Amino acid sequence: MAVIYHAISATLLFWHGVWQRLLGDASALGTTWSWVLGIVFLVLTVRIILFPVFVKQIRSQRAMQALQPRIAELRARHRDDRETLQKEIVELYRVEKANPLMGCLPMLVQIPVFLGLLHVLRHLKPTMPEHLKTLYGWSVAQFDSASSATLFGAPIAGTFRSTGAQVALLGGDTATVRVVAAVLIAAMIVTTYLSSRQLILRSGWAQDPQQRLVQRLMLYGIPASLLVSGLIFPIGVIIYWVTTNLFSLGQQTWMLRRYPPPTGGATDSGTPSGATGDGAPGGTQVAAARVPDEAGRRAAPKVGAKPNRHRRRGRAG
Repeated sequence: MAVIYHAISATLLFWHGVWQRLLGDASALGTTWSWVLGIVFLVLTVRIILFPVFVKQIRSQRAMQALQPRIAELRARHRDDRETLQKEIVELYRVEKANPLMGCLPMLVQIPVFLGLLHVLRHLKPTMPEHLKTLYGWSVAQFDSASSATLFGAPIAGTFRSTGAQVALLGGDTATVRVVAAVLIAAMIVTTYLSSRQLILRSGWAQDPQQRLVQRLMLYGIPASLLVSGLIFPIGVIIYWVTTNLFSLGQQTWMLRRYPPPTGGATDSGTPSGATGDGAPGGTQVAAARVPDEAGRRAAPKVGAKPNRHRRRGRAG
């Protein structure tokens, strides 16, 4: 992990240096913008590097969706033989060069970055001995500056659960830290939910029960867990998380327009394309209501044509 700590520190210090040259050491609204923007641009750097991986993820998801009808056929054919079914599905993925694990890759790559930033920010303590302040490529002056950096008066190294003594060492007050942290935690939970919901609704619910369970866990479980874990995250880490989510929402909107889900067939949820699952308004009920209308239109005579009464009598007979 030392390599990751050095890489995170180098990127953060680079962007801090850029913004410090542009803005100086002045702060506005109780915020040390050179450090806050350094964290924001750390996110942008990571996401730009991961952009090709995200494109591969979307393409893999589209390939997986295109294979859903064939997978459904395999499930029907090998309903009572799970071992054969699994082998057939794996072989289908191999032949079609589809990788179901590709969807997890961007998230897995970001985990070390998140943990690295978490470690670096928790390391920012004014009482740290000077020989430890220079770890991971920091200078003593940079360390002291980051330790006292604030967002709306709350130290970025502080957490919601920081004690009064800990916050005082960072140069802040407990009430401000908790208010700022609470607002950021709420933003983190909401943006995490919206990001997961955007992908699921645009890509469709999985037909496989296990995959659907994983989707529900991502949609509801992860945001719920952040309500607890967010209490111990430094404010700087929550800034990173919220910025990542906002970037993801924008990136996903653009990518899903460029690589839209397959149309004209069934989606992953088995619902006709354009319908929404889980009984949502405008979903399967509306699709079912269209059936008699379409049947009536096919049976009705064309405009300007006389009704074919002989055909109707023949059917009645």
